[in-house]
Amino acid sequence: MKISLIGQDIPSLLPSLLADLLFSARQPADIAIEERNEAMADLLRRYTETCLDKAGLGGGVLVTRDRREALSGADCVIYAGDVMPASRFRQDREALSGVEEGDAGLTDQARVNAGIGGLMHSLRQGSAVLDVTDVLREAAPGALVITLGQPLSTTVRLFEEADFRCYGLGPSPLQGPNGLPALMKLAGLEGREAEAGMAGLPGFSWLLSLSDRQTGEDLLPAVGQAAESGKLGQLTKRWLKLYGAVPVGTVTSHAERMPQQEDYSPDPDPAFGETVERRKERILWMNRAAENRLGDAEGQMAQMLLLSRAPATRPVQLALALLNRSSLRMEGVSRLNRGALAGLPDSAVIEARLDTESPQALTLPGDLRDLCLEADDASRLAAHAAYGSRSDIREWVETAPELEGLDRLYLQEAVERMLDMHDDILPRFFGDDND
Repeated sequence: MKISLIGQDIPSLLPSLLADLLFSARQPADIAIEERNEAMADLLRRYTETCLDKAGLGGGVLVTRDRREALSGADCVIYAGDVMPASRFRQDREALSGVEEGDAGLTDQARVNAGIGGLMHSLRQGSAVLDVTDVLREAAPGALVITLGQPLSTTVRLFEEADFRCYGLGPSPLQGPNGLPALMKLAGLEGREAEAGMAGLPGFSWLLSLSDRQTGEDLLPAVGQAAESGKLGQLTKRWLKLYGAVPVGTVTSHAERMPQQEDYSPDPDPAFGETVERRKERILWMNRAAENRLGDAEGQMAQMLLLSRAPATRPVQLALALLNRSSLRMEGVSRLNRGALAGLPDSAVIEARLDTESPQALTLPGDLRDLCLEADDASRLAAHAAYGSRSDIREWVETAPELEGLDRLYLQEAVERMLDMHDDILPRFFGDDND
């Protein structure tokens, strides 16, 4: 089996990806990594060889700057890419700011994965994904793709439309201030073993059912009462009244997909990947682990420090279960709907539990379903626009629900100016055949 790791975030994720492989695999695996920095490539190769040798799993290691070589013959591709997200986000936010002191302008639309900022993020990320699929079609036409690249609604859709089976993992609905454990604690249900139904769009999941695993008691009313009392925050209280469900996960990601909320402002400096300091520490620890072959206390401590920062997602476990057709139950997996969530089309990109043995049957409340339909349609237009389609951008501006109440004609002009600002990384918009 060959697993190819592609994207600028792979170096920071490599310790957790290898740990995931060593815990999940029952067979040797060849690891191929695309890395264009020569010094980093050497470090990644030495570190990966050390981890595989220590585990006695077997398999080869290839680290190359040649994308085609890295992808050739892959059974699975894990994509964790983006395009200068922090610096480009700052450019977007500056472009959306007011021109006079005290004028916020359109900074409410400087969002990461939705709004105008999210549209630009989708275009940049989409362009990168299309570059990958152009090579992947020839190098590994039957590969399974697991994407960690945001926005997942864009990356999942574009890989699927290039005829690759694709699943995405982002922040889990089990985590965050409104993660399921936090909701249950605030609702006085801490310690209860519960069976939850959580689903929606990527980064936009909602608690649709909740019951006691032993008694079958419906626990959802208790969460609803906590929300109505304000214990879960004003946004949750308002959305429960409007849409008939409680958001689960990180509420700020839900707010991104909605019109401006009076008690929410987008983070002016969101985190993208590693900080410079964390990158320096990671490189130091990876070097220590590789130099000591994980054979002494110093090398083992370095590995522990690396894994202490590992995200909770398990992309290799997901990939191996799908490739080997083994049993798996995992929350918060993004993929094409294909009938999993009633009321949304099969082509919608959803986020829900993936259970290979006992799939859940979930239904969104009517008003929430309508909002998800509008939001998914906006995500579809943003993804398709990445091919260089200005007509899809124009339709996105005309219909995206998060622009409600704004002057959409003015926004068309603003988006056109922002396209020009990113012309160096969006070449598809400036060709002779662009619409």
